[in-house]
Amino acid sequence: MLIGRPRDIPSSEITSRTAYLSRRQWLAGAGALVLAGGPAARARASGLGPIAKSTFSVDEKPTSLEDITHYNNFYEFGTDKDQPARNAPGLLKTRPWTVRVDGECHHPGTIDIDDLVRTSAWEERIYRHRCVEAWSMVIPWVGVPLAAVLSRFEPTGNAKFVAFETLSDDKQMPGERSLGMFPWPYREGLRIDEAMHPLALLAVGLYGDVLPAQNGAPIRLVVPWKYGFKGIKSIVAIRFVTEQPPTFWNMLAPGEYGFYSNVNPGVDHPRWTQAKERRIGEFLRRPTLPFNGYADQVANLYSGMDLKVYF
Repeated sequence: MLIGRPRDIPSSEITSRTAYLSRRQWLAGAGALVLAGGPAARARASGLGPIAKSTFSVDEKPTSLEDITHYNNFYEFGTDKDQPARNAPGLLKTRPWTVRVDGECHHPGTIDIDDLVRTSAWEERIYRHRCVEAWSMVIPWVGVPLAAVLSRFEPTGNAKFVAFETLSDDKQMPGERSLGMFPWPYREGLRIDEAMHPLALLAVGLYGDVLPAQNGAPIRLVVPWKYGFKGIKSIVAIRFVTEQPPTFWNMLAPGEYGFYSNVNPGVDHPRWTQAKERRIGEFLRRPTLPFNGYADQVANLYSGMDLKVYF
């Protein structure tokens, strides 16, 4: 659902490559990502290792931290792009935080966030981010492969899909009160082979620092070949299921938002074209790439499917 238009941002606001690389080198020396707002000693005590560079990263200039953290869709904290940054940091409590994992798996349970993501080395992955509203960014996420986390719970052969659910708390999330007609909580889903794909990421940070509240702290999904609304934020539940799960925007507007929602310039949104996009920080619109530029890695997942189901 389009709320407003992307604002024009001068290229001078984009973080320089030199400054960005210096920040990464400092973080590598620190050797740990501070997940909470406490002292670095807490991160070291948790056993986190260094942040590794990922071969999945694109060689494109990252969007500035200012824009990534102040131009957001997170309707639980407001429908204007700047409202999540104004509202979420003072309202969303990210510790303590647990995630419930259940359904078709051999080891269901509720697990603390720090234990959940302590499955492999942190990775920095610079991914393209394409919003369904036809704007885009390049974001340096920090996280762990989704497959590494899901595999710990040993999904059964009956698990065909993975369902995700966001925190629902109208005391912390005023948007749930003002948009009471929406089907809260926010829910999303992936087919099991999509969830296990190497590109799928559970992000806990960006730009080498803790994930800000407005960007989905403390943990969110990143699926770079799909439209951004598939990247569910502030996850509290993961369920392995046998049938395609209901998803938030598909329930709200089934004629406009499908389950798969792969980036596809050949299938327009009913109210606007998807052929081009505005990269935040650039003046001219650029052509949108099939699967957001990740076709070589993921197109085989959809062999033989009708192109229309991509949206």
